[in-house]
Amino acid sequence: MENHDTERLVERRNGQSRPVELATIELSDVKIIVENVDDPSDNSLEKNHRLVETKSGDPISMTTNIINGLKLELSPVVGYAAEPLLPLSKACAPLDSIVYNLSNHIKVALDQTPEEPPNGLTIDESAAIRLYTMEGEMPYPSLYWMLNQALMENNREKLRPYLKYLKLLLTALVKLPCNPQRTVWRGVTKNLSADYPVGTKVTWWAFSSCTNEMSVLTNDIYLGSNGKRTLFSVEAINSRSITAHSSFPNEDEIILLPGTHMVVQSQLSPAIDLHIIHLKQILPDTVLLEPPFKDAHVYPIVKREWYRKKRFAIPIFLAVIVTIMVVILGSVLGTRSNFKPTAYVCDAPFNVPFATPDTYKIGQSPVSATLDHFMDGQNLDMMIVQQQANDVTMLVSNGGGTFHIPIYPVGRSPYYVITADFNRDKILDLAVTNSGDGTVSVLLGNTNGTFQSQKNYRVGSLPMSMVSADFDNDTKLDVAVINSGDNTVSVLLGNGYGTFPIQTKYPVGRLPYSVISGDFNNDKKLDLAVANSADGTVSVLLGNGYGSFEMKGNYTVGRNPYSVISNDFNNDRKLDLAVVNFGDNTVSILLGNGDSTFQTQINYTVGSLPQSLISTDFNNDTKLDLAVANSGDNTVSVLLGNADGTFQKQDIYTFGIYPYSVIAADFNDDNKLDLAAASFGDNTIILLLGNGNGTFQKQSRYTVGKSPYSVISGDFNNDKKLDVAVTNSGEDTVSVLLGNGHGSFETQKHYSVGNLPQSVISADFNNDNSIDVVVTNYGDNTVSILLGNGNRTFHAQNIYKVGTSPYAVVSRDFNRDSILDLAVTNSGDGTVSILLGNENGTFQILNNYTVGRSPYSIVAGDFNHDGKLDLAAANYQDNAVSVLLGYANGTFGLPTNYTVGSLPYSIITADFNNDNRLDLAVANYGDNTVSVLLGNGDGIFQAQHNYTVGSLPQSLISVDFNNDTKLDLAVANSGDNTVSVLLGNADGTFQAQVKGTTGTAPICVLSGDLNGDQKLDLIVVNVVSADVSIFLNRCK
Repeated sequence: MENHDTERLVERRNGQSRPVELATIELSDVKIIVENVDDPSDNSLEKNHRLVETKSGDPISMTTNIINGLKLELSPVVGYAAEPLLPLSKACAPLDSIVYNLSNHIKVALDQTPEEPPNGLTIDESAAIRLYTMEGEMPYPSLYWMLNQALMENNREKLRPYLKYLKLLLTALVKLPCNPQRTVWRGVTKNLSADYPVGTKVTWWAFSSCTNEMSVLTNDIYLGSNGKRTLFSVEAINSRSITAHSSFPNEDEIILLPGTHMVVQSQLSPAIDLHIIHLKQILPDTVLLEPPFKDAHVYPIVKREWYRKKRFAIPIFLAVIVTIMVVILGSVLGTRSNFKPTAYVCDAPFNVPFATPDTYKIGQSPVSATLDHFMDGQNLDMMIVQQQANDVTMLVSNGGGTFHIPIYPVGRSPYYVITADFNRDKILDLAVTNSGDGTVSVLLGNTNGTFQSQKNYRVGSLPMSMVSADFDNDTKLDVAVINSGDNTVSVLLGNGYGTFPIQTKYPVGRLPYSVISGDFNNDKKLDLAVANSADGTVSVLLGNGYGSFEMKGNYTVGRNPYSVISNDFNNDRKLDLAVVNFGDNTVSILLGNGDSTFQTQINYTVGSLPQSLISTDFNNDTKLDLAVANSGDNTVSVLLGNADGTFQKQDIYTFGIYPYSVIAADFNDDNKLDLAAASFGDNTIILLLGNGNGTFQKQSRYTVGKSPYSVISGDFNNDKKLDVAVTNSGEDTVSVLLGNGHGSFETQKHYSVGNLPQSVISADFNNDNSIDVVVTNYGDNTVSILLGNGNRTFHAQNIYKVGTSPYAVVSRDFNRDSILDLAVTNSGDGTVSILLGNENGTFQILNNYTVGRSPYSIVAGDFNHDGKLDLAAANYQDNAVSVLLGYANGTFGLPTNYTVGSLPYSIITADFNNDNRLDLAVANYGDNTVSVLLGNGDGIFQAQHNYTVGSLPQSLISVDFNNDTKLDLAVANSGDNTVSVLLGNADGTFQAQVKGTTGTAPICVLSGDLNGDQKLDLIVVNVVSADVSIFLNRCK
């Protein structure tokens, strides 16, 4: 091999030569490559170094990127998209002095590129990919190696010379069609299993070359059969095949783009020193790779055809593929062992009898639902239609098979809430005063922001406010509760386990409303101060440090004091008091003397009927300020402090309707304090984001329960983002709103749709990689489209008129334009409406097609194997199914009808007998059966075969519940409050049903892997009990 002069590796600027940094490569190491590779004159098998990586110091160490980039937390790859799209030679000009002999490689790449490259690429775009795949001339590193090294640098400035080439390369790659979701492979000659624990999220920041050909793994030139090896099995969602544009045209090379974000699914070791790591690509929470041009699709356009049809069979299907690959690899790459992978197959996936389901209360008349990844690629959330409320409601997944409904029952008429860690598990808990039944509810927190069921403690009459502190100096939190009905304060001493076994009462003034603790006499023992509304005073109780108190005296304030706080307002290191006076619209300031006595009050005017106040520094001048919630004029008063115990005139901000409680915290992580209040009059939480100078922005609202009264903030799910909890006095609950860290909150979200919404589906209709929702509105003959934002929120609905009383909807691409369309059954006029989709998520109505009477359900599939989508509708009043063959242009032929059972309510399609022909299954409401019609593959179906299920079946699905690769059925039976599971035999027949108890009147059934255990679970929506039943799959 020619010995190249290293003096060529210089950068010339202003006539001077400077050495060029080549990352951290040592030429002495590179020479090992030359000594260990096959004879370069032998071109019988040219090696693609990008497919297999070696540990540092091994031959071809210059190909490594996963090993070196394993634990990098880098900033996104952005900025290159603003570069102009240049010809290849000009795009590479900044790299001419960095990459050895680059100009010659560019010429070769252009010469090898055809005049009309595949995939509609330009010559320069195709040549850019070909240039990337070319190996360097030893001992100099290749372009792809140096580019990938730069992509993994913490200092993104080191990417700057590559930006113009990145623009051209990524433009070309993104123009290539995404492969269908598939498993691709990449090898590393090192054991990396310890670096990829199951459940870990990882990001590959460099371009990653992969293959789907097993032959690359069996050749000794790659992984071989000896030594430590790690094989990555990647479920890729946006891989691109670059063989047609590669300098290695004989290899099926697949490339993953920078910023590929994945979750470790599993690990296997089928042979000695062979480790297989299963990765699943997911959509990242934030943009990791900027798209190269406007409207570019880094991720695939979601068509949801076969995927939508057998949606939740996909994880099982992929698992089977991986298992087969493992068997092959164990025999090819390992020693001859008796290794036999086992997969779970069970006869009772939900136990016999059925296990008791988990139940989630929803709201008003839930009638249908859909599961989808509305936030990320991992957790399935649920969107539920609430018919009487004319809205759709989202249940946010916590992972692990649970959903977050942020409302928790407590006692009667809850009034006040505080948060603290009562059981010392470093997780925040809640305590709530219940004025209607004289109790305090304690809800211990879980790590995911949810709470356990309440434990109640009886206190005095009409408990209102409370405070938590360590009153007996045992390092365990205690609680003091104001009892307005009997003019006492209850002190409950905690035992550190979240319970409070000891309670003592102390008399105070008349109608006490609020309590605060502090050391008012500087004896290092906590005291109490109580605002007494009926006699216009504040009572001070001195603590003895052992959990007991004695009355010190009363101090006059304004009329009807409602709330009291304590702080050092004049910087004399003595605690002062501030009291809000409901009866005369003032705040009283009582400066402390440090001996448990206080000076005469100084009053400041605020808004009408002030309810509560807080003290903190809103304008960052190190002086304490005040904020007061005024329920009479729906405002908040902000009084900036002077640090001498006096305050400036109030500034007033609009603040909900009857704001009763106010808190301050930094909800959007901008180091500026914000305000939040419980808005009693409109059942919302109000948020004012602070500007950091004592002023605030306009309010935003979040719906909570009925008549919210008290609000508190804390990080309930340990994600370092502040959350909010509020008491709902009108419905005896507490609402928890999890914060997103940017000034907004996740809630049980409600979105208005049309009148009497009936059915809901989800898909990406505007190709923005965010899931959208479609709802049929039975009462006003419309369809609502809610476009998603990708963060579990949605735009306001767009409405489209269809036929009379629309019932069901299915979404597929009926005219082959790669844009999703809709087919809607109209039960009132016996028609199907076809709405063709546009790229922006809007629709145009094409035609209505007559089917039978009262079509209640519809599916789409290719029933005659002509590559064109057809339709099948279940006609409730005709006891028949109508099949309409499609022409692939958005139009359909006349219906052919097939007899089924009595009052068919729901229809699905799948291949039940493994003959590669679609079959039909129908739930018959009138005779408590399921009809199965086997397809002939020519658009014609055989006569029905019926199976008995529960009473009044209304919904059914088909998936493989017991992982025997045979499709099963699940049916929701509204008449006897059960769900039936019928295991399939793979020949078109099914076993006898096994039933489980649900809520009242189950009307919709779904399936998905809710807890990430690779087993499909059951979800049932119950209309009368207004809840959701979750059955987790128990297969071992």
